[in-house]
Amino acid sequence: MTSEIIATTGSARRRRPRGRTTLTRSSGLGLALALTWFSLLVLIPLSLIVIDATDGGWATFRDTLTSTQTANAIRLTVAQAFYVTVINVVMGTLIAWVLVRDTFWGKRLLEVVIDIPFALPTIVAGLVLLALYGPTSPLGINVVNTERSVFLALLFVTLPFVVRTVQPVLMEMDRDVEEAAASLGASRFTTLRRILLPALAPAITAGAALSFARGISEYGSLVLLSGNLPNRTEVASVRILTYIENGNEAAAASVATILLVVALLAIVALQLVSRWASRRD
Repeated sequence: MTSEIIATTGSARRRRPRGRTTLTRSSGLGLALALTWFSLLVLIPLSLIVIDATDGGWATFRDTLTSTQTANAIRLTVAQAFYVTVINVVMGTLIAWVLVRDTFWGKRLLEVVIDIPFALPTIVAGLVLLALYGPTSPLGINVVNTERSVFLALLFVTLPFVVRTVQPVLMEMDRDVEEAAASLGASRFTTLRRILLPALAPAITAGAALSFARGISEYGSLVLLSGNLPNRTEVASVRILTYIENGNEAAAASVATILLVVALLAIVALQLVSRWASRRD
C-alpha cells in the first residue's frame, strides 16, 4: 500500500507542469510594485550611466580607458579591493566564529565595535585613520600618501560585511552534526572541510561580494588619507569626480561603467564558487 502511495505521488509530481506559476492576483500586484520600485532606484539609473558612457561614441570610451592616469586608478582600486576582500573572508569568518561559539568578557562590546564602520560617516573614518596612522601617529606608523593608506581605509570600512553575513548562519547551524561527525572518527579538519565550509560558503561569498563592491566604490575615507596622488594613490571614485568637475561626464560614466562590470563579474564569480563548494561536499 505504501509503495502504491509513493508511486502515485511520484507520478503526480512528474505530471505537474514545471513552468506553472503560483502567483495570485495580490502577489502579482506586489511583484509589479517591487519591480517598478527596483527599476526606478537601480535599473533605470544604471542604464542611464551606460548610455552616458556611450554618449561621446566609442572614441571617448576608448580614450578614457587608455588614459594612463585612469587605468592606474582603476587598477589600484580593483587590486586593493581584492586584497582586502581576501583578508576579510579569513578574518571576518574567524571573528564571526569567535562571537558565536565562544563566551568571554567584553563580547557585547566587541559586537558593538564591529558595527562602527557601518555607523561612521566615511569622512570621519578617514579622520580616525589619519589620527592613528598619519604623520602624528602615536604608533609611529605613517601610511599617508601611499598605497598602504588605500588598503587600510578599505579594510576599515569593509570589516563588518563578512562578519555580519556569516554570524547568523553560524548561530542557526546545528552543532549535533559536528558532534556526530566527531563520534564517527572525523578529524576537526575533515569536519571543517566537509560540513562547516559547505554550509558557510553562501554566507561567506555574499559577504565577500559586499566587501568587494564597497571597496571599489569607496571615496570618503580615502580623501584625507591617500592624498589622491595621480598614478600613485588616486582611486577610481576620485577619478570619476575629477572628470565631472572638468565637465567630462561621458568619461566619468565610462569609468563608472567599468566599475559596474567589474562588480557584476565579481558577484557572478563568487556565486559560482559558492555553488561549487556547496555541491562538492
